Amino acid sequence: MNSNAKRIAGVGIFAAIVVILQILATFIQIGPFAITLVLVPIVIGAALYGTAAGAMLGGVFGIVVLIMTISGADPGAHMLWVANPLATFLVIMLRGILAGAAAGAVFRIFSKKNTLVGVVCAAIVCPVVNTGLFLLAMYFIFPYFLELWAAGATTMYFLIIGLAGINFVIELVINIVLSPTIVRIIGIARK
Repeated sequence: MNSNAKRIAGVGIFAAIVVILQILATFIQIGPFAITLVLVPIVIGAALYGTAAGAMLGGVFGIVVLIMTISGADPGAHMLWVANPLATFLVIMLRGILAGAAAGAVFRIFSKKNTLVGVVCAAIVCPVVNTGLFLLAMYFIFPYFLELWAAGATTMYFLIIGLAGINFVIELVINIVLSPTIVRIIGIARK
Protein backbone atom coordinates (compact mmCIF):
# COMPACT_ATOMS: atom_id res chain seq x y z
CA MET A 1 0.00 0.00 0.00
CA ASN A 2 1.54 3.34 -0.95
CA SER A 3 1.98 6.11 1.61
CA ASN A 4 -0.86 8.25 0.19
CA ALA A 5 -3.37 5.40 0.51
CA LYS A 6 -2.13 4.69 4.05
CA ARG A 7 -2.55 8.36 4.92
CA ILE A 8 -6.11 8.47 3.54
CA ALA A 9 -7.02 5.27 5.38
CA GLY A 10 -5.44 6.52 8.63
CA VAL A 11 -7.18 9.89 8.51
CA GLY A 12 -10.45 8.08 7.69
CA ILE A 13 -10.08 5.84 10.74
CA PHE A 14 -9.43 8.83 12.97
CA ALA A 15 -12.39 10.66 11.43
CA ALA A 16 -14.63 7.71 12.33
CA ILE A 17 -13.29 7.74 15.90
CA VAL A 18 -13.97 11.49 16.10
CA VAL A 19 -17.57 10.97 14.97
CA ILE A 20 -18.24 8.17 17.46
CA LEU A 21 -16.61 9.92 20.41
CA GLN A 22 -18.36 13.23 19.75
CA ILE A 23 -21.76 11.58 19.47
CA LEU A 24 -21.15 9.81 22.79
CA ALA A 25 -19.82 13.02 24.36
CA THR A 26 -23.01 14.88 23.48
CA PHE A 27 -24.66 13.01 26.32
CA ILE A 28 -21.99 14.06 28.87
CA GLN A 29 -22.98 17.59 29.81
CA ILE A 30 -21.36 19.83 32.39
CA GLY A 31 -23.23 23.12 32.43
CA PRO A 32 -25.03 24.09 29.23
CA PHE A 33 -22.54 22.40 26.87
CA ALA A 34 -21.28 18.90 26.18
CA ILE A 35 -17.73 17.95 27.05
CA THR A 36 -15.35 17.34 24.14
CA LEU A 37 -13.68 13.92 24.08
CA VAL A 38 -12.43 14.03 20.49
CA LEU A 39 -9.35 16.13 20.99
CA VAL A 40 -7.12 13.10 21.59
CA PRO A 41 -7.76 11.48 18.18
CA ILE A 42 -7.44 14.92 16.58
CA VAL A 43 -4.01 15.35 18.22
CA ILE A 44 -2.92 11.84 17.18
CA GLY A 45 -4.12 12.35 13.60
CA ALA A 46 -2.44 15.76 13.41
CA ALA A 47 0.81 14.33 14.78
CA LEU A 48 0.81 11.34 12.42
CA TYR A 49 -0.47 12.96 9.25
CA GLY A 50 0.24 16.68 9.60
CA THR A 51 -1.43 20.02 10.03
CA ALA A 52 -3.88 19.58 7.14
CA ALA A 53 -5.06 16.26 8.56
CA GLY A 54 -5.48 17.88 11.97
CA ALA A 55 -7.58 20.63 10.38
CA MET A 56 -9.66 18.04 8.53
CA LEU A 57 -10.27 16.02 11.70
CA GLY A 58 -11.19 19.25 13.48
CA GLY A 59 -13.63 19.91 10.63
CA VAL A 60 -15.19 16.47 11.12
CA PHE A 61 -15.54 17.31 14.82
CA GLY A 62 -17.19 20.58 13.82
CA ILE A 63 -19.66 18.87 11.50
CA VAL A 64 -20.74 16.43 14.22
CA VAL A 65 -21.11 19.28 16.74
CA LEU A 66 -23.10 21.24 14.15
CA ILE A 67 -25.47 18.30 13.57
CA MET A 68 -25.96 17.89 17.32
CA THR A 69 -26.49 21.65 17.64
CA ILE A 70 -29.07 21.92 14.86
CA SER A 71 -30.93 18.80 16.00
CA GLY A 72 -31.16 20.06 19.57
CA ALA A 73 -29.14 17.17 20.99
CA ASP A 74 -26.88 19.87 22.48
CA PRO A 75 -29.47 22.24 24.00
CA GLY A 76 -27.05 25.03 24.96
CA ALA A 77 -25.56 25.21 21.49
CA HIS A 78 -29.03 24.88 19.95
CA MET A 79 -30.05 28.11 21.69
CA LEU A 80 -27.11 29.85 20.01
CA TRP A 81 -28.11 28.33 16.66
CA VAL A 82 -31.65 29.66 16.94
CA ALA A 83 -30.35 33.12 17.85
CA ASN A 84 -27.71 33.37 15.10
CA PRO A 85 -27.21 30.37 12.77
CA LEU A 86 -24.40 31.89 10.69
CA ALA A 87 -22.31 32.94 13.68
CA THR A 88 -22.92 29.60 15.39
CA PHE A 89 -21.88 27.72 12.23
CA LEU A 90 -18.70 29.77 11.89
CA VAL A 91 -17.75 29.41 15.55
CA ILE A 92 -18.34 25.66 15.60
CA MET A 93 -16.45 24.98 12.39
CA LEU A 94 -13.57 27.40 12.93
CA ARG A 95 -12.79 26.31 16.46
CA GLY A 96 -12.58 22.65 15.42
CA ILE A 97 -10.55 23.29 12.28
CA LEU A 98 -8.16 25.71 13.99
CA ALA A 99 -7.72 23.46 17.05
CA GLY A 100 -6.73 20.55 14.79
CA ALA A 101 -4.45 22.68 12.62
CA ALA A 102 -2.79 24.23 15.68
CA ALA A 103 -2.16 20.79 17.17
CA GLY A 104 -0.49 19.66 13.95
CA ALA A 105 1.62 22.80 13.62
CA VAL A 106 2.73 22.74 17.25
CA PHE A 107 3.58 19.03 17.05
CA ARG A 108 5.64 19.62 13.90
CA ILE A 109 7.61 22.42 15.56
CA PHE A 110 8.28 20.79 18.94
CA SER A 111 8.66 17.15 17.90
CA LYS A 112 11.88 17.94 16.02
CA LYS A 113 13.67 17.87 19.37
CA ASN A 114 11.53 15.30 21.20
CA THR A 115 8.34 13.47 20.25
CA LEU A 116 6.95 13.53 23.80
CA VAL A 117 7.46 17.29 24.05
CA GLY A 118 5.75 17.71 20.68
CA VAL A 119 2.78 15.59 21.75
CA VAL A 120 2.38 17.29 25.13
CA CYS A 121 2.52 20.75 23.51
CA ALA A 122 0.00 19.69 20.83
CA ALA A 123 -2.20 18.11 23.50
CA ILE A 124 -2.20 21.40 25.41
CA VAL A 125 -2.73 23.74 22.47
CA CYS A 126 -5.66 21.79 21.01
CA PRO A 127 -8.07 22.34 23.95
CA VAL A 128 -6.70 25.85 24.51
CA VAL A 129 -7.60 26.86 20.94
CA ASN A 130 -10.93 24.99 21.01
CA THR A 131 -12.06 26.50 24.32
CA GLY A 132 -10.41 29.87 23.75
CA LEU A 133 -12.26 30.48 20.49
CA PHE A 134 -15.50 29.36 22.10
CA LEU A 135 -15.02 31.79 25.00
CA LEU A 136 -14.19 34.66 22.66
CA ALA A 137 -17.31 33.92 20.63
CA MET A 138 -19.48 33.82 23.73
CA TYR A 139 -18.07 37.11 24.98
CA PHE A 140 -18.20 39.03 21.70
CA ILE A 141 -20.97 37.37 19.66
CA PHE A 142 -23.35 35.91 22.25
CA PRO A 143 -23.16 38.23 25.30
CA TYR A 144 -26.92 38.00 25.88
CA PHE A 145 -26.73 34.24 26.51
CA LEU A 146 -23.64 34.68 28.60
CA GLU A 147 -25.47 37.10 30.90
CA LEU A 148 -28.57 34.91 30.94
CA TRP A 149 -26.65 31.76 31.86
CA ALA A 150 -24.51 33.62 34.43
CA ALA A 151 -27.70 34.11 36.50
CA GLY A 152 -26.36 36.90 38.68
CA ALA A 153 -22.67 35.95 38.67
CA THR A 154 -20.29 38.34 36.99
CA THR A 155 -19.98 37.59 33.29
CA MET A 156 -16.21 37.08 33.41
CA TYR A 157 -16.41 34.75 36.39
CA PHE A 158 -19.12 32.66 34.75
CA LEU A 159 -17.31 32.65 31.41
CA ILE A 160 -14.04 31.36 32.82
CA ILE A 161 -15.14 29.31 35.82
CA GLY A 162 -18.73 28.26 35.18
CA LEU A 163 -19.02 27.88 31.43
CA ALA A 164 -15.60 26.67 30.36
CA GLY A 165 -13.66 25.95 33.52
CA ILE A 166 -14.70 22.40 34.30
CA ASN A 167 -15.01 21.31 30.67
CA PHE A 168 -11.65 22.83 29.77
CA VAL A 169 -9.84 21.29 32.74
CA ILE A 170 -11.28 17.84 31.95
CA GLU A 171 -10.33 18.14 28.26
CA LEU A 172 -6.82 19.36 29.11
CA VAL A 173 -6.20 16.66 31.73
CA ILE A 174 -7.42 13.90 29.40
CA ASN A 175 -5.09 15.13 26.67
CA ILE A 176 -2.06 15.46 28.94
CA VAL A 177 -2.62 12.15 30.75
CA LEU A 178 -2.96 10.33 27.43
CA SER A 179 0.12 12.00 25.90
CA PRO A 180 2.49 9.08 26.65
CA THR A 181 -0.02 6.71 25.03
CA ILE A 182 -0.20 9.03 22.02
CA VAL A 183 3.61 8.88 21.73
CA ARG A 184 3.49 5.07 21.75
CA ILE A 185 0.77 5.05 19.05
CA ILE A 186 2.87 7.41 16.92
CA GLY A 187 5.93 5.20 17.39
CA ILE A 188 4.00 2.08 16.37
CA ALA A 189 2.42 3.82 13.39
CA ARG A 190 5.76 5.11 12.13
CA LYS A 191 7.23 1.61 12.20
